[in-house]
Amino acid sequence: MNYILFDGPVRNALLPFTFTRPVADILVGIMTIRQKWERRLGSTITTITEDYLSEKFPMVEMEENVMINAAYLPNDTLAEMVSNLTTNQAIFKGEDVIAFFAGENQEVDFDTYEIIQYNDDCLTIEHTWDIFSKNDAAIRQDFDFLTEDRKSQPIPKSVNVIAPENIFIEEGAKLEFVTLNASNGPIYIGKNTEIMEGTAIRGPFALCENAMVKMSAKVYGATTVGPGSRIGGEVKNSVLFANSNKGHEGFLGDSVLGEWCNIGADSNNSNLKNNYEEVKLWSYETEGFAKTGLQFCGLMMGDHSKCGINTMFNTGTVVGVSANIFGSGFPRNFVPSFSWGGAAGFTTYVTKKAFETARLVMSRRNIEFDATEAAIMEHIFEETKKWRKD
Repeated sequence: MNYILFDGPVRNALLPFTFTRPVADILVGIMTIRQKWERRLGSTITTITEDYLSEKFPMVEMEENVMINAAYLPNDTLAEMVSNLTTNQAIFKGEDVIAFFAGENQEVDFDTYEIIQYNDDCLTIEHTWDIFSKNDAAIRQDFDFLTEDRKSQPIPKSVNVIAPENIFIEEGAKLEFVTLNASNGPIYIGKNTEIMEGTAIRGPFALCENAMVKMSAKVYGATTVGPGSRIGGEVKNSVLFANSNKGHEGFLGDSVLGEWCNIGADSNNSNLKNNYEEVKLWSYETEGFAKTGLQFCGLMMGDHSKCGINTMFNTGTVVGVSANIFGSGFPRNFVPSFSWGGAAGFTTYVTKKAFETARLVMSRRNIEFDATEAAIMEHIFEETKKWRKD
């Protein structure tokens, strides 16, 4: 069977992260949503997404396809139901479609379908803050799936460990003279990773392939460090997508960083308002601030954005794609894509300069900033210009 993940109605609620990727490629837990479905269904899965992203993320359609709503994270029951779908069948949860069978170029009319209701609980990613607020549950679910019937690499003797049965270490991982406390949740240490000496980690925690925790870091769950990313200082309940750096002292809490982000030394974000009120976040859908229902909510930073040393972010700050933030004071809590500046004001970060930086940054990881990447970024630049004020 050919499986296809589609963005669904939540795509705009997940901006700025879905400016540069389908919903399926959001990282939460230990794997992206696409990887979770691929591992459970035993199949490579493509996506339906925005036209300007389709060259980088192409869809493969066959005579028989099962379309899956990427906002839904799989579990054993749901994956089995999806794998058993046949002609003119669909899985719904209430009024929401989770998956449905579709022939090539078929006009889909759910009134003609057999509707199968899914009534159990499952994880969904419907808002940006779900990525960190549901990361605890996602790490636990991924940990159980990835480690079932497998044996961890031995924990080095120099490691100070609590609840070793909840720790799994993949091949090639390096860690000595660190403290791992898995009593409150599992700790997953991926392939070819490194945790430097003096670090203290409380689970749930996931360190993905080729990622690094720098010396004497303090990490609280539930935190995920994506492939190739690096963290240092103090990090709490945050998710870093691939190839991003928060490598120095400073606090990052209840936050999400996209790919290719960099947080300068001694930079901090607030994750709690002084009056302890509910945090509101900028919404690209309403072009206003939306209630999150959360008391703790920090920084949402899109791909390729960066901040200089000693940057201070207010509670509930949203930074778009390819913004460059620096200077003293608190920048406003919505920074549009391709903005250059800080609390004193912003100008437009022109694409020529932004692309030069992206090429240099990506080349350090032997990844090319090619014409496809440039076209995506040009589209985002034009789409977001209405929010920039020079």
